Amino acid sequence: MTMPNLTHGQSLLLSALSEGERWGNELRDELASHGVQQSSPAFYQMMSRLESSGFVYGLYETEVIDGQTIKRRRYRIRPKGTRALEQAIEYYSVIGQRAGLALVR
Repeated sequence: MTMPNLTHGQSLLLSALSEGERWGNELRDELASHGVQQSSPAFYQMMSRLESSGFVYGLYETEVIDGQTIKRRRYRIRPKGTRALEQAIEYYSVIGQRAGLALVR
């Protein structure tokens, strides 16, 4: 078994996306709820890296709110991202078992 090629933040994002499509702002809120504060540019750079690695797919949606056009980004996990997340879960589960901890899936 090899060490996962994901940061903790990337693992958290893939975990959130494994539950279904999410808006970028929802994912930023998810990170913040776990104590990870990122600027908007840093967050979208991380999402861009996940996209270019083939782990997630992002698409823009445009909507008009109070006469103003807003572009929002929505993301979904891709099969490669699911495999990377499963690898990370397996890796950390082994570490947890060796330390006498049980990780809940």
